[in-house]
Amino acid sequence: MFLPFGCKIYLASTAVDLRKSYQTLGIVVKNILAHDPLCGHLFVFYNKVRDTLKILYWDTNGFCLWSKKLEKGKFILPFSFKEPSLEMSVYHLQGLIQGIDCWQIPKAKRLSYCVIS
Repeated sequence: MFLPFGCKIYLASTAVDLRKSYQTLGIVVKNILAHDPLCGHLFVFYNKVRDTLKILYWDTNGFCLWSKKLEKGKFILPFSFKEPSLEMSVYHLQGLIQGIDCWQIPKAKRLSYCVIS
């Protein structure tokens, strides 16, 4: 999945009624997650059964809403967290979407070099 540089991904800490559309999810982002829904970041929501995900984001001139429903199994969420949302990496988002338990695997370390020879 390709995301623009600087784009952040936030996972809601509690289940959401996914009958909600982009407008109501935008209100959830603003009032519960305490973020600006128009900032261009991705906001990931899941239902109580954890078999459906929705991702809301603002793209230039309108909201985009991406959805996935698993036919078998459940999305594997990270440990419980007390904040309204958890910032996650693209790596973890890809694992979450695939239904993989990627939360126990550490994120790759970013290397920084001064000289290339």
